[in-house]
Amino acid sequence: MTLLGKSALTGALGGLLFGFDTAVIAGATHALSQQYGLTDLQLGITVSIALWGTVAGSLGSGVLGQKIGSRAALRIMGVLYVISAIGCAFAPSWIFFLVFRFIGGIGIGGSSVLGPVYIAELAPAKWRGRLVGLFQINIVIGILLAYLSNAIIVHFAFGAIEWRVELGVAALPAIFFLVLLLSVPQSSRWLVSQNRIDEALLILQRMGSPDSQAEVDAMRLALVEEEGSAKSTLFTKRHSLPIFLAITIGMFNQLSGINAILYYLNDIFRSAGFGQMSSNVQAVAIGAANLLATMLGISLIDKLGRKTLLLIGAVGCGLCLAGVAILFKTETHQALLLPLLVGFIIFFAVSQGAVIWVYLSEVFPTNVRSKGQALGSSSHWIMNGLITLAFPVVARYSRAMPFWFFAGMMVVQFVTVLVAYPETKGESLEMLQHRLSGAHR
Repeated sequence: MTLLGKSALTGALGGLLFGFDTAVIAGATHALSQQYGLTDLQLGITVSIALWGTVAGSLGSGVLGQKIGSRAALRIMGVLYVISAIGCAFAPSWIFFLVFRFIGGIGIGGSSVLGPVYIAELAPAKWRGRLVGLFQINIVIGILLAYLSNAIIVHFAFGAIEWRVELGVAALPAIFFLVLLLSVPQSSRWLVSQNRIDEALLILQRMGSPDSQAEVDAMRLALVEEEGSAKSTLFTKRHSLPIFLAITIGMFNQLSGINAILYYLNDIFRSAGFGQMSSNVQAVAIGAANLLATMLGISLIDKLGRKTLLLIGAVGCGLCLAGVAILFKTETHQALLLPLLVGFIIFFAVSQGAVIWVYLSEVFPTNVRSKGQALGSSSHWIMNGLITLAFPVVARYSRAMPFWFFAGMMVVQFVTVLVAYPETKGESLEMLQHRLSGAHR
């Protein structure tokens, strides 16, 4: 494997931990409610507490990544993943459990910013969509592994400690991630931003660049132009379009209901009459569909483009969500729940799932890219936390209502993307910097 491939894959493995840690809770929600006697609101807090950690992680990691580099910052996130997994597995009380889930959330939020930035700053323009897309592929692999792990653990019937085992196994991929991070280089663009030119040239040569000096010169010119006009400040008029794109794509990603559905998947199936083992098997099927559809989306992202995929996904997700809402409203045709949710997952994975982290890593200039990625990631996680907290409470009142809301938001997304989103495929980061920010100088 080339150094570029190894580095991109290592950065993307942060996505696997992201996916595993966020989805593994789905198999433990019922047991946690019984273990700690949780109300619907307390269950919402238990699931969403990690998401408030992701907000902190995504907000802080941008500055951290800019200061010490994405690779070094990813190592810190890996340590937090390990601490969280072990802490949750051995938590003696609900409060301790919340603390360790919050710590894991910091790792998730940080890696959601740093992983795509690290890959984007290494990747050539013609491969960037697919290489950054590896991060999303690893997220869905992590989700699938979490559902599969839960199903296997339930099969072996660990009894009262079952949920502890489900959460504790997350330490294994986190340790593997940390080991790999010891063997990959810093981003050449970050090195140039720190005026470490000789190191940047060496990295580009090792990555197989046909003209490393020309690439470094282009990076230095882009940095000089950016620093001369706005230093490293994110919130300036010239960044208004990238800021709008980052905030809205992060919000719409969660207004689809994707993570609320993934977190409460077992509960959703249980409310439709499926048993625990059956719910775990259904979850594995959805996780597999998620993976296959994400791979399809990544294969199309540099061909059809980001905007086209977002439009297709908004239509498909909206129709499937409306179908689920009708199913729960009429309390009939329960057998259609699985195909409708699989359809939703496929449309989401091909579109928003494949696009979001690529798009966020593209639309900002180098010296504010980590901060911009952090902004978009924060809007994603804040919306995720609010929806996840509210979902069990609203679903208790009306199982159909959340799905009607999510379907309506897909209509809003379609219109917004159609009117305001530019296409970014096939252009270097420096070209995009000039096009998206230069018009607002």
